[in-house]
Amino acid sequence: MTLGKPKLWMFAKDYLLIIFGISLYGLGFCAFIATAPDKVVIGGMAGLSQVVDMVSYGVFGFHIPYSVTIFTVNILMLVMAYKIVGRTFVIRTLFGVVVISTVFALFQPLFTKPPVEGQTFMDIIIGAVLCGLGIGLVFIHNGSTGGTDIVAAVASKKSNVSIGRAMMYFDLSVISSSMLLKALMQDDFSFQEAVPALVYGLITLFVIPFMADSMINTNRMAVQFTIFSPKWQEIATAINNEAQRGCTVLDGMGWYSKKDVKVLLVMCRKIESVTIFRIIKSIDQNAFITQAQVNGVYGKGFDEIKLKMNKPHGHVTHKEGLPVRPEPTSRIV
Repeated sequence: MTLGKPKLWMFAKDYLLIIFGISLYGLGFCAFIATAPDKVVIGGMAGLSQVVDMVSYGVFGFHIPYSVTIFTVNILMLVMAYKIVGRTFVIRTLFGVVVISTVFALFQPLFTKPPVEGQTFMDIIIGAVLCGLGIGLVFIHNGSTGGTDIVAAVASKKSNVSIGRAMMYFDLSVISSSMLLKALMQDDFSFQEAVPALVYGLITLFVIPFMADSMINTNRMAVQFTIFSPKWQEIATAINNEAQRGCTVLDGMGWYSKKDVKVLLVMCRKIESVTIFRIIKSIDQNAFITQAQVNGVYGKGFDEIKLKMNKPHGHVTHKEGLPVRPEPTSRIV
């Protein structure tokens, strides 16, 4: 099967934006979070690399770059999970692992102090926002960065634990272990002084997934209109001609009046909703309208369904090489 120019450009664009999203994540983590004076540890593989660096420096007296830990642990996890998650998932994830390891190797030496000095909370928030936007961009373009993705994929195959819950358990374990290690390795450890770092870590645990979900949902956000009006023909024609959107005419019956009615069903982008409202109200001020937000409209005039088909049976098995799974609620690299 050969790829045409449009498909090839879409394929290349996905990978370029995956690289950009991972770079955004690396910038948020290395510049704003990792340089925080309170040594804030976040969840996921990035947080695990912080814990490994903390142990290596406390026990052996030298630092282990975050990129080395991220690459090594991800490769080991992929090798162990190969038979469970499959070859396609491993190859797709390997690309993300290589990119994120390279980005961290480049960014970590560049940032030795926080960009906003003396404002730890501001640094953490900015870093978490950038990380969340980066992760969201990666997932929009069907990317994977390894880390908790691998843990979640194995958990969903081998147990009844949901993907979101598996990720949350992993992230909480990383953040909690950092506090325990600090208590064991520091002679002058003060729980009261360590509380801010713990709180900041928990803040990132909620801000990063929230921003990632916002990025994903905004990209797919559309509006569904249901319109009841005796002037349905004029409204449908105007929507076709002026808004360049299609209408579906449904048959209904008003139970109070016991009369047959026509119902218009219209899908449009959120940004086009004001135009649809103006068209309806200019024709029928008394039209009955409902508006509902929908996450994802696929087909002509909207988003393209990016699915890989199984040739022998012709049914959907994977989404661009990734196992089909629900939308992320806590995805931290």
